[in-house]
Amino acid sequence: MGDTSTSATMISKLDIGDPLYLHPSDSSTLTIVSIKLKGTENYPVWSNAMRLALEAKNKYGFIDGKCIKPKDDQVLANQWDRCNSVVITWLLNSISEELFLGQVFSKLASEVWTDLRESFNKVDGSVVYDLYKRINGISQNGSTVAEYYNKLTTMWKQFDAMVQLPTCSCQAAKDYNDFSTLIKLMQFLMGLDDVYQPVRTNLLTREPFPSVKVAFSIVSREESHRLASNGSKGQNVSFVTKSNQSFDSRKKNIRGPNPNLKCSHCNMFGHTVDRCY
Repeated sequence: MGDTSTSATMISKLDIGDPLYLHPSDSSTLTIVSIKLKGTENYPVWSNAMRLALEAKNKYGFIDGKCIKPKDDQVLANQWDRCNSVVITWLLNSISEELFLGQVFSKLASEVWTDLRESFNKVDGSVVYDLYKRINGISQNGSTVAEYYNKLTTMWKQFDAMVQLPTCSCQAAKDYNDFSTLIKLMQFLMGLDDVYQPVRTNLLTREPFPSVKVAFSIVSREESHRLASNGSKGQNVSFVTKSNQSFDSRKKNIRGPNPNLKCSHCNMFGHTVDRCY
């Protein structure tokens, strides 16, 4: 009884920044990412989302091997086992049923993570081809510039995760990154609606080429200007229409002489006694 009480006290005193600390909400039923791993087609997105979630929970060390199980403290060793099991369940909760059956008997969270990475962190040519085709085929098609840009950005990030750019600082890596940035600029400009042809031409004649973020900012300002101009024109048209309607209404109320009417007072044609004089 005393040992149990001592263990509970020790665990309760763990610092919130300690990887072995478990928040009351860190249950095994928790789903910490919104997508389920299916295979190579969504592994880059899933793994990045899972990494962010585990880092936020301060549990990433259980999958990259940096959080090592204590050997000379049984209380902390037991707590490590508990945390490891929780992380395993979080991983299992975020994979498809087909993959679940192959991982449910794993003992270490790091083993689950490594196995999934080695199995699905591969460049699938057909998936890369399909995504690149969709990127080059996307167009604004009447949507706002922001909506169109956000769709492109999402697909660019997915593509970059599949075909990772060099991270070194050599000149070749810099040139490759510059080329990738140029391609994204061209893809963004190609998909814009034709009403932005003048601003597109202006951007293409600049030296050096602007970044895609700068291009997006410029096109967005043009969009705002167009919307404001169209709004002013609409108000003017509405004013003119109402003025014409008012004028037509007054014209209808102005009646000329009617030869079919005869005044009973002066016996003249063209009006009645109520309009005489």
